Amino acid sequence: MKGKLYIVGTPIGNLDDMTLRGIKTLKSVDFICAEDTRVTAKLLNSLDIKKPMISYHEHNAVQAGDTIINRILDGECCAAVTDAGMPCISDPGEELVKRCYENGIKVCVVPGPTAAMSAVAISGLSTKRFSFEGFLSTSNKSRREHLKTASKLENTMIFYEAPHKLINTLSDMLKFFGDRNISLCREMTKLHEEVIKTTLSGALEYYKSVTPKGEFVIVVEGAQKTQDDLTIDDAVREVKKLIDNGMRAADACKAVSKWTSCSKSELYSKLLEDKND
Repeated sequence: MKGKLYIVGTPIGNLDDMTLRGIKTLKSVDFICAEDTRVTAKLLNSLDIKKPMISYHEHNAVQAGDTIINRILDGECCAAVTDAGMPCISDPGEELVKRCYENGIKVCVVPGPTAAMSAVAISGLSTKRFSFEGFLSTSNKSRREHLKTASKLENTMIFYEAPHKLINTLSDMLKFFGDRNISLCREMTKLHEEVIKTTLSGALEYYKSVTPKGEFVIVVEGAQKTQDDLTIDDAVREVKKLIDNGMRAADACKAVSKWTSCSKSELYSKLLEDKND
């Protein structure tokens, strides 16, 4: 008799957000697979739940996954949790779900808090259409390709970012997106929760004097104009914003040329023309 895999959402910062169904599920399963067993142990202790745990993360996904799948096939039920929020979203748990389906194992979801959905709900930006973009790659090439593709999307976009990478990410977004309205959602549901509604250039200016702290969800306004709609004067204004944020004129012209119909040389010539007027 096969068991089941339960995907269980856990609080993203406030323990009171744990659902009643989530608590019942964690109490009923045979074992729990967790991203970091130390983090999950704190949650289980607060709920007075004692269950055996298996560590499951990107570095041991194959070996630990084999153990989990075999135990479920033998009839045990498992709950998969992550350190915070819904498992399997920008998380190696997605591979475990795929393997369960490959082995004919039933997967059930026990919904809980999600940073991405919580952030877009309070962003003040359009929620009619949005896309979850997750974390940007640490590979420069992949990062540039992702941002170049995303720059054309007209829907609201949701990104995750760590504090030590925030300034570089905001700078890269400004290069590829131009200046857009954003909401920076920091430390969601925690004591120091904060939502900063600003622009990409405004955020960069702010963090020149303030050290980023906590985990961030960056909600970015979608593209408002197509390349054909954007005039050269509009494009040069975007160039000037990048220059004001410390970028060299030639680099700023090159960056803006990537997401407009204006060439680098056209932008540079217009920039010099404006300076001489």
